Amino acid sequence: MVEEIFARLGEAFQADKVVRQKVYYFSVDELKRTVTLAPEGVRVEHGKTVETADCVCKTSTDFFLKVWQEGYRPGMADFLSGAIKSNDPFALQEFLAVFGKGG
Repeated sequence: MVEEIFARLGEAFQADKVVRQKVYYFSVDELKRTVTLAPEGVRVEHGKTVETADCVCKTSTDFFLKVWQEGYRPGMADFLSGAIKSNDPFALQEFLAVFGKGG
């Protein structure tokens, strides 16, 4: 299910919400994806394809689906408990907004 979401990101991409290029690295259980957002489009690559991503997100499949499909927005408690880990939670909000998922 998560793999399909990443495969279909281009369908929901809203270029007008991207100000500058940003690289995201997602580790969702065993699934690893590098996603580059730029005003000219979105690129999804298997694995970690960059040395340092602008934003890293590590979480479980269940938590990812809760955010993506149910509209749940992680709060401080989720980050403190380790349910989701990120070096830039605000960039994750931007990511969701680019695909019409809030923001």
